[in-house]
Amino acid sequence: VQLQASGGGLVQAGGSLRLSCAASGRRFSNNAMGWFRQAPGKEREFVARIDWSGGSTYYTDSVKGRFTISRVNAKNTVYLQMNSLKPEDTAVYYCAQDSRPYSAVRTTEADFASWGQGTQVTVSS
Repeated sequence: VQLQASGGGLVQAGGSLRLSCAASGRRFSNNAMGWFRQAPGKEREFVARIDWSGGSTYYTDSVKGRFTISRVNAKNTVYLQMNSLKPEDTAVYYCAQDSRPYSAVRTTEADFASWGQGTQVTVSS
């Protein structure tokens, strides 16, 4: 599957953005999807995950209550709604597909086989 992330931009602290990740190819609806981010000078980190059906989500602690991951399998698209943004959310955001269909919760990079190109999110203070 090929992934194309979009929706990043520059926003003031407290603002919102919605990221989208469009998938092409087969096997989108059978696999969990995730969002990761990489800030300058830091390693890439897990942000959020949604299972294949959209019925189960999982977030890193720093974004709980502010970010919401969702998916529309009919559109081969996963979203990340980001509210109450903080300067520390500034990063390149990547979407990725879990390599294993119908998998349990997995959050490490090695569990994800397909990656989008990334979209820049910049939050000014």
